[in-house]
Formats: sequence, structure tokens, C-alpha cells
Amino acid sequence: MPEPLIEIRNLRVSFAGQPVVRGIDLDIRQGECLALVGESGSGKSVTAHSILQLLPSSSRTEGSIRLRGEELLGVGAARLGKLRGNQVAMIFQEPMSSLNPLHTIERQLSETLRLHTALDGHAIRRRILELLDRVGIQQPAQRLKAYPHQLSGGQRQRVMIAMALACEPQLLIADEPTTALDVTVQRKILLLLRDLQQQMGMAMLFISHDLNLVRQIAQRVAVMRGGEVVEQARCDDLFTHPQHPYTRQLLDAEPGSDPLPVAPSENLLRVHKLAVRFSLGGPFWRRDYLQALQGIDLSIRQGTTLGIVGESGSGKSTLGQAIFKLIEAQGSIQFDGTALESLDTRQMRPWRKRMQVVFQDPYGSLSPRFSVLQIIAEGLRVHTNLTAQERETAVINVLEEVGLDPSVRHRYPHEFSGGQRQRIAIARALVLKPDLMLLDEPTSALDRTVQKQIIVLLRRLQLEHGLTYLFISHDLAVVRALAHDIMVIKDGHVLEQGATQAIFDAPQHPYTQQLLAAAFTDLSRAD
Repeated sequence: MPEPLIEIRNLRVSFAGQPVVRGIDLDIRQGECLALVGESGSGKSVTAHSILQLLPSSSRTEGSIRLRGEELLGVGAARLGKLRGNQVAMIFQEPMSSLNPLHTIERQLSETLRLHTALDGHAIRRRILELLDRVGIQQPAQRLKAYPHQLSGGQRQRVMIAMALACEPQLLIADEPTTALDVTVQRKILLLLRDLQQQMGMAMLFISHDLNLVRQIAQRVAVMRGGEVVEQARCDDLFTHPQHPYTRQLLDAEPGSDPLPVAPSENLLRVHKLAVRFSLGGPFWRRDYLQALQGIDLSIRQGTTLGIVGESGSGKSTLGQAIFKLIEAQGSIQFDGTALESLDTRQMRPWRKRMQVVFQDPYGSLSPRFSVLQIIAEGLRVHTNLTAQERETAVINVLEEVGLDPSVRHRYPHEFSGGQRQRIAIARALVLKPDLMLLDEPTSALDRTVQKQIIVLLRRLQLEHGLTYLFISHDLAVVRALAHDIMVIKDGHVLEQGATQAIFDAPQHPYTQQLLAAAFTDLSRAD
């Protein structure tokens, strides 16, 4: 067995005196991929950032981190500058915030090469083209003058990988590198990282809360909880014979696929030939438009869930917003037998009570200036004639329904975890006793264990209240766990729709087959 490339011993990190990492030991060997898994707040990223001393100055780090025997903790700034990007490189979760929006792709890659290599002029340009080609950027010469906002999420992440690999590091740290990407793009990036690691013989520290991804790419896994490593094992052993209760809890958190109960019911919502186009600007006599949705037909039975799936830019969220008349659209929208398409803002107001929305980011959709009581009671104040005491009683009741202690109603959003904030967002919608709820990626920002809790909650509430859900997601495992029927959208068109189990068992359209393969096929079987 080769000697460890990285040796971490008794690593302890604290912020303002509060311990975050509590004396962990880890080894990473040359040529292997070690995955660090655990929920948000477990200490995964803090551990990784400690290697390159990327933690804020307010932190305190103790212990030992050695790279081929050289102690990294306490090393001077000059030496750190040579190590960063050269021997140890890092890919971050969100490339848009990691890339400089004011500089072209060529300039950002050039800076890395000028800092760490002796290349200059034409040699740098040739190296940049080689790197972009290696990470799968199509027509790399045409991308050199592009700015980050002109690239897709997958392209930006490939540029980040190219920057990280520019100096052929010995260790690549990948911190949640695919979390923000669609399932098909996610798979391509994982394949790319795996192939590059094998070709270059480098070590990789892969950080994720998604065990399905970890199983695809890692040789060994370390599970973190509360700043401690609770279990380490070879990947296959950990997934087949987990030893620690917390590891078993993580593995059990994958969304289930057991059949959903459904009673015969009438259609609550019917949509016919729904179309949306967005203006791209220009004078009115030759204005250009983007056709975001093109003639969508759908229906949802009372008490069931319709899952809308597709990649970013497919039109999923636009469809939900159009149905709820949050954006302008053409076509027919029949809700409980009433045509909504012709109603103006004032006429729609009574219907808003029956049609509620839960958004992807609960922190962004909850006002930080309002208490939980004020946030949930706001709809009651607008849509009912209840007294202040009656509104507070309703808030207490709905908080209990979504699994929160009513005593938290006087606290503010920043005092809650992501999962708790999403429960508050669900309570805000539920308190009005709606018939139809639009759930727009409501679990995508959450850990798998919290995702499962929210799915269980949504299923229970649906059964108890006869709720109808329009559920938008690119996570097919979550859709399978919640939706009775599925609609697959691409470029504003419906490609396939039908019962969930039928589509998962026998998808008809090549694009649906591609989505399912990307989500559930083992990377080891990839070409």
C-alpha cells in the first residue's frame, strides 16, 4: 500500500472558541479518491479548507496536516502561495461565485499559469486551449474571450476544473462540485473527474452529502458528524456493511420508491395549450422573443402529485409560475371548473388562498425582518377576517402539523436550519388550507436526511388534507418518492408524461431514458 500523500492527525478547528472539528485523523493516498460525507455543519468543508489554510482569521486550527511529510499548519504565506493551485488545488461548489465576473476565461486561466509555471505568451495560450479541450469545453478557442455569465453551469464548472488542473496538482479537493448542477451535467462532471484522476494519478478529496454520488467515484469513505469522523471504510464495505448508526441513518435517508396511495378523484386543474414567451428587447416593430413554453397540456387529479422534471432552462419553473398566474401566459387554465386565464389581479385574489407556493430557497423567501408568527399569519391577515388571537392559534396549530414546536413562533428565520425553514415555508402555505400547492424544487438545497423528512411530511399532509401538488424538481429520486404522475419537459416542450412507475419502468422518449440513466446508472458501467 502506498504511503499517504496527506496525513491529518488530531485536527481541531474552532470558531470564536466553539469547536467545529474535534480531533480527526485522515489519510489520503496518491491516486485514490477519499470521500468525506455528512450533513451540513458536520465539518466536511472546514476540514478540507484547513489543508490549504483557507479558513477565516477568527478560526483556530491545531493538530497536524502533512503533505509528503511537510507540515502545512503554520507554514508561511510564501510557501502557502506555492502550494495552493500547484501541489494542492480546489474546486468549489458554486463556480459563478468562484470565478471573477469581470475577467474573461482566458485571463483567469492565464493568471494561474503565470503564477505557478514558467510559461508565457503563446505557450500559455496553447496550454489554456489544451486544458479547456481536456475538460470537454467545445470549441475552446471561441470560449477564451467569454465571461463566466456567458457560460452554462456545467461549462463554468469545467472551467474551474481546468484552473484546478492547470499545474497538475498532487491533490485535488472537490467541495460539493456537482450540487448545483442538473443530473445529466452532474454525471458528465463526475465522469470527467474520475477519468482525469485516473489519467493523472492524482489523489482526490471528494466532499458531498449525496451518498449516491460518493458510491460512484470514491475508493474510501469517511463519515463525519458533529466535527468527528464516526466511521471510515472502503466504499463497497461501507455501503454493504455500515457499522455506525449514523452511517446507517444516512444510507436509509435515500428517498423511497414505494407506491403512493391514491383514491379515484376528479381533475382539479386542467391546462390547455399554455404558452409563454419572453421579450429579448429591441424596438417594438422588430422585437425578438424567447419562446419559453410551447402549447403545454396537463391535468392533475384532486389529492395527487404531478412531478415536472427536466434540466435547468427546460421551462419547469416557468410552467408553474404561468399556471399560478405569476407571469403572463397564453392558453387555458381551468381550476376547479373556473377559467383563470381571463381574471385580472383583483379577480384572482380570492383564488390565491386556494393556490399556494413553496419555493426552493426558504431563506430567500422568508423575510428576515419578520418573526415566524408574522410570516405564517400574513396570509391569514390578507385573506381572512380572523382576529389577532385567532390567527395566532391557527399558527400554533399549523406549526404542530409540520413538526415544529409552537414556541419557536417568536423567533426569526436566521435562527433555524434549512430543513426547519422549509417547514416554516410549508406552514405558511398550509395555514390557508389550500387545494393546490406549487412546490418548486423544495428539497434541492437540503441534505438527504432532511429531504426525506420533508418528503414524509408532504406525503402525510397530502393524505390528511387531500392536497394536490404540482412538484417541480430535477432530482428524479425525490420525484419518484412523491409524484403519482410525471411530465418530462425539454426546451419548453412536453416530451413524455404518464404514471410515475410506468415511466421509471419503461421510459419511451430517448431524453427520458437519458435522464434516468444519468440519475441511476453506475459510473463504472459508463463508456
